[in-house]
Amino acid sequence: MGKTRPERSAGPQDAYEALLRLLARQLDLNAIPIICAMTVIATVAAGRVGNALAFGWLALVVLSLALRRMFIARLSRWTHIPITRRLRIATAVAAGNALVHALSLYFFPSLTPFERIFQTMVLTCLAAGNVATSAGYFPWICAYALPMMLSLSILWAFTPSSQAPQWLDRALSVMLFMYLGMLIGLARATWRLFRESFEIRLEQRDTNRRLAEALQAAEEANRAKTRFLASASHDLRQPMHTVAVFGAALSMRRLDEATTQIVQQMNSALQALAAQIDALLDISRLDAGVVKVAPIQFDFCSLLRRIVDESTANARRKGLRIDLSCPESAGVNVDLLLIERIVRNLVDNAVKYTEVGWVSLRVDREGSHWKVAISDTGCGISPSEQQRVFEEFYQVGNRERDRTQGLGLGLSIVKRLAALLQIQIELESEVNRGTTMTLRIPVSDPAASIAPALASRVEQGRLKGMRVLVLDDEEGVRASMSTLLRDLGCDVVAAADIAGAVDAARTALPQIVLADLRLRGTETGIAAIEAVRAIVPGVAGLLVSGDTAPDRLREVHESGLRLLHKPVTSISTLVDEMLAATSA
Repeated sequence: MGKTRPERSAGPQDAYEALLRLLARQLDLNAIPIICAMTVIATVAAGRVGNALAFGWLALVVLSLALRRMFIARLSRWTHIPITRRLRIATAVAAGNALVHALSLYFFPSLTPFERIFQTMVLTCLAAGNVATSAGYFPWICAYALPMMLSLSILWAFTPSSQAPQWLDRALSVMLFMYLGMLIGLARATWRLFRESFEIRLEQRDTNRRLAEALQAAEEANRAKTRFLASASHDLRQPMHTVAVFGAALSMRRLDEATTQIVQQMNSALQALAAQIDALLDISRLDAGVVKVAPIQFDFCSLLRRIVDESTANARRKGLRIDLSCPESAGVNVDLLLIERIVRNLVDNAVKYTEVGWVSLRVDREGSHWKVAISDTGCGISPSEQQRVFEEFYQVGNRERDRTQGLGLGLSIVKRLAALLQIQIELESEVNRGTTMTLRIPVSDPAASIAPALASRVEQGRLKGMRVLVLDDEEGVRASMSTLLRDLGCDVVAAADIAGAVDAARTALPQIVLADLRLRGTETGIAAIEAVRAIVPGVAGLLVSGDTAPDRLREVHESGLRLLHKPVTSISTLVDEMLAATSA
């Protein structure tokens, strides 16, 4: 055997593989039209050369088409054979097919001028059709069309008919020769177009692959960010929780004035730090998809008045005026806690970025919606930054990362919560003139009072005499929580693991278990509460955790237990959550 020729330089190997697959598909489509046309030629020729010869040739045509289909279909699958060799075989198959079709020219001298024209039309159509079915692949076209068209041209030139002028036969011969040239030009153009379109498709496929990889990398980076925030948040919350609980217990003692001020300042600093970590927690909870919407009907003005009252102290310290204008009939049906978080974030932002002037909340009726506008006379936001302020960790005018201005998560949380509540939010701002954030909330009938859940958060019960089991794997947390609960009048026992909690439950018979979500090893607070309930049926459970990982938050949500996030800086929050857990 001779040496294998090197790979063709006209295009990538993939293009030739695609060509073979195209040939295998197209040849199935044109077999029936070819057989029909050749049957007409055989029927016409039978009256001139006899049935045996004419229909014997027709049988050979059908056989050649079957062999062509079989060979080309297999060649497209025989990838172990070099593509150049398979293309040569395909070209040889085309040449054999053309030879069988050209055998019909044996009938040419016996046909009338009209029958010759019909035969010529069929063969030229087949030659032209091969350009389309082969994507203009030049060797294929040459193997099929070149011998066919040249033979026709010669026959018209040198086999004159007695029934037509000789010059007409010669003219047809020249036209067929010119037609052959046109077919060759068309084949080259078609092949070039096929190659270019195939290369474009390959580039598009490569671009799509790179985009998919980039998207996967971005999603992995986002997951890594969430894991990092969850881990960092948990590690920070543990010592903060210990200090906060000791600080809360210390504030309940009788202290001199100087020590009291130190304790107050320490607790204020802890609360500011806790607020920043809470913002990270909100992002993690939204990423986890565990924030559930629970709409209730309530008086929107009552909520806004409370937010304004709580923000007034900060505004007055900066010399700002804070105003509220709201119709008494402003009733809404929306998740109270989530809409409160949205409005509070916007009001806090307005106070934070306003040095002179005022902050206002204005509620107006617009058709079926309440238009809620939170405006200020602050620094404003430039047009180039108005979309970026909704990004995570982005802050206008805080390049020094002043910790008193937070982490830049407030508006990111607002945007996500608004989308969750299906509330439209708009921003209008002008540098040095101020900013207006507008919410549009569907109108509902006013409720007699705001959510009962809100009232329960304000109303504090007493824990005197409550039997509490504290479960945490860190000694400092157990000690600080036990100290605070005893100061609140509780009977407290503590444990570091599930086995210790079960032993303590047998003698203490607790009414509530305060368990850290993540214990040592594979133990969890959820499993611990279930184990204690096997000893003390119906015992209440309250999880206390600094973990913000989305998977952990989903696990807590599915357990049905209440979750209190570390650090616990508010005694009233702790009392409310314990009472809510025992009354559930």
